Amino acid sequence: MPLGKALNAGLRKAMEDDPKALLMGEDIGKLGGVFRITEHLQRDFGDRRVLDTPLAESGIVGTAIGLAMAGFRPVVEIQFDGFVFPAFDQITTQLAKLTNRHAGSLSLPIVIRIPYGGHIGAVEHHQESPEAYFTHTPGLRVVSPSTANDAYWMIQEAIASNDPVVFLEPKSRYWPKGEVELDASAVPLHSSRVVRTGSDVTLVGHGAMVTTLLQAAALAEAEGTSCEVVDVRSLSPVDYDPILGSVRKTGRMVYAQEAPGHTSLGSEIAATVMERAFYALEAPVLRVSGYDTPFPAAKLEGAYLPDADRILEAVDRSLAY
Repeated sequence: MPLGKALNAGLRKAMEDDPKALLMGEDIGKLGGVFRITEHLQRDFGDRRVLDTPLAESGIVGTAIGLAMAGFRPVVEIQFDGFVFPAFDQITTQLAKLTNRHAGSLSLPIVIRIPYGGHIGAVEHHQESPEAYFTHTPGLRVVSPSTANDAYWMIQEAIASNDPVVFLEPKSRYWPKGEVELDASAVPLHSSRVVRTGSDVTLVGHGAMVTTLLQAAALAEAEGTSCEVVDVRSLSPVDYDPILGSVRKTGRMVYAQEAPGHTSLGSEIAATVMERAFYALEAPVLRVSGYDTPFPAAKLEGAYLPDADRILEAVDRSLAY
């Protein structure tokens, strides 16, 4: 099924399993959300569990915090990545800190769903990658699925978590289909995973970039280079074991992301790998990212976003050391 439908199925399952789970957001009820992720859920669960909210992101998150304090498990939809910033204060200074402020006696089981990233030809404020803001904030868990199967299981695990989770959904992956194992046990929420094995270079990324890395690996193989691909999945905390294990095997690593490169998730993972696997490296860890500019107009996104060619250029530079 498409990743978007898998999210819908995962939300449905979580709401069936826990009557305290509820959904909140702009146009998520009758309309089913801009991307139809919540389609038919208000029809089936009622408007007391699938709530259409005013256009006020700070108020949405603030209300969710109050509901969580009262024992509910709110799932908040931010309509587009660029719309999360009016709620930034509530997320980073309240939601992320309240459990610590109460010395661990208060849980805030809130999921904040954010469609993020490019590749859909949208306008300003509708194509951004704000993950670094949230991974930098202690008290938040941050995850991003890259496949339909991960989307189905990870949204359920996020809702079951007693900590606040920022759930980043790569909007360009909403429509491509993938196999979903509805009865299989879930991979732990905060785990990285090797999705393609190889021996020469390790390619690492998250969200929609995993698909691009797999494309680059297939092209590299045709030229005689074997690339291993690791899907980070959990951006905070990061599960480093699969990444480090792969780097110790290949001796080389390239990290790719849509977000700008300066002080980014890729920066942190690159630094950590060079600290913890320095003597295994045959070349410095290289990064491929969006440029350090605001996300451009839709017609220029192809020049801004990393593609397989830019990743392969980094692979060649790594192998040249």
